[in-house]
Amino acid sequence: MTDRPLFADAHWRAACNGGACVEVAFHGGWVGLRDGKQGDLGPVLTFTADEWDAFVRGIKDGRFETP
Repeated sequence: MTDRPLFADAHWRAACNGGACVEVAFHGGWVGLRDGKQGDLGPVLTFTADEWDAFVRGIKDGRFETP
């Protein structure tokens, strides 16, 4: 099992769409994603750089569009 970082001192960037925001941070080769409304109080989903790249490619390819 890999130790995942806590992102305590990471720089978070907001991405918003119609008032709904998520925050993303890149820290030590990891990517953290959290709910913009909860900020430091909410959980952080963590991804490796490869996992994040695959997710972003899926978005760009339209894999998450509703039919």
